[in-house]
Amino acid sequence: MTITDNAVYVDGRRVIEPKTLDETFEVMRDHHGVAWIDLSHPDKTELQAVADELGLHHLAVEDALTGHQRAKLERYGETLFLVLRPAHYLDDVEKVKFGEVHIFMGQDFVVSVNHSDFPEIAAVRKRLEERPQLLAEGPHTIVYGILDLVVDEYAPVLAGLENDIDEIEDQLFNGDRAVSKRIYDLLREVISFQRATRPLVDMLARIVDGLEGESELEIKRHYRDVADHATRITDRTDSFRSLLENALTVHSTLIAERQNDEMTRMTETSLAQGEQVKKISSWAAVLFAPTLVAAIYGMNFANMPELQWPLGYPFALALMLGSGVALYFAFKKRGWL
Repeated sequence: MTITDNAVYVDGRRVIEPKTLDETFEVMRDHHGVAWIDLSHPDKTELQAVADELGLHHLAVEDALTGHQRAKLERYGETLFLVLRPAHYLDDVEKVKFGEVHIFMGQDFVVSVNHSDFPEIAAVRKRLEERPQLLAEGPHTIVYGILDLVVDEYAPVLAGLENDIDEIEDQLFNGDRAVSKRIYDLLREVISFQRATRPLVDMLARIVDGLEGESELEIKRHYRDVADHATRITDRTDSFRSLLENALTVHSTLIAERQNDEMTRMTETSLAQGEQVKKISSWAAVLFAPTLVAAIYGMNFANMPELQWPLGYPFALALMLGSGVALYFAFKKRGWL
């Protein structure tokens, strides 16, 4: 049997530790006490035996067997069914590891079903047994104790997320190309953490609203204290999500600015190269005209009229010089030289 602990409490004190479930139910009814049965990874047969004896709703039992449920609170007649998502933060891989705890609470019993290795329900039991006056308030005290532990263990998760977000802010402005993936992965973890914590505020409010009478005033105070902690956690988680979403936006903006700067530098370089090409082309044209004239008159043909002309040589020099000067001033006027 996957029973990690099984006891009956009368007036907040542990009166007996039954060896079997049948004995638990018998003692609970004979002594008008409260039974607290803690199960770890139960199979269908084991959980069904508890469900049949305590009259648990088959839909709640099915959820408890299937697992992978969202955090929620449901009421089946006089029985409350809660699903909690405890969490640990694995800083080395920047991931939030989630557990799952199901709680059935009736007028004289609590059945806690743990589908993970955390939180330590035994720690809750020990702490409550040290306060019999509080435990004497009834099953709600046990539910409060488990909720309080789950919410308290969210604090290290927040600290781990906050530390990684601080690192991302430094990394963001250092031009690290891998930061975008880190932001996205961390944002995904924050959203998952939101899904685990956000329903708690409403769940606790519904539990408090369901309590009536002066006799339950003390347990109401304890529930409200847990609700305050849950509210602070959800508020900080919301701020983490906003920070990471803004970080993604800033990262995209920085990438766009760097791309614009790169394009500007490339454009400036291209313009500078164009100016150089203009100058080279202009000087090539200036030198080309005299070279053309010299090439024509340098051909060794016998019948060239200008070869016998007395002014042929000065004319050729003047033509070469004139064409070069004319081209120079033409390019200079256009700004190419």
